[in-house]
Amino acid sequence: MPPERPAVFFDRDGTLIHEAHYCAKPEQVRAIDGAPGALLKLSAAGFALVIVTNQSGIGRGYFTLEDYHQVQKEVLRQLRPAEITASYYDESTPAAPSPRRKPSTAMLEEAAREHGLDLSCSWLVGDKTSDIECGRKAGLRTVLVETGHGKDHLDSGADAVGPDVGFAADFILEETACAP
Repeated sequence: MPPERPAVFFDRDGTLIHEAHYCAKPEQVRAIDGAPGALLKLSAAGFALVIVTNQSGIGRGYFTLEDYHQVQKEVLRQLRPAEITASYYDESTPAAPSPRRKPSTAMLEEAAREHGLDLSCSWLVGDKTSDIECGRKAGLRTVLVETGHGKDHLDSGADAVGPDVGFAADFILEETACAP
């Protein structure tokens, strides 16, 4: 395994792609303006890029695991030329959460083990309090974006709040203490 490197963990819906109520079809995917460029900047600076997403629509029966994979394939296509290191999801519902569901840190810890990531130098970017809480519990610094549900979660306790993933990337690059 390569030496540990920092990562930026991203929530997916409302953070990297426009919020689509239970996004179940590839044609519903629309990348947030500037997201591919922001991801490229972070990748060029040495950060691994990891998506961690709660997908309760699977657990609720709104769409299938195959639907999720087709949507995710389109998400990755629209975020190119940036390369996502890995994607993790949890299909449980808030009423019956699994041990992986954010704000649990399990998906971050799994990614760290599988990809040699240094959580102490990593970040989490999301649009909900559960995203920010997940990152903080894992010892990451956090950025809340106002896209998606972000404007309803301004009191999340994030290290920074800004309009979108472009802001998040610039903030991370200015504030990071660990050199990738």
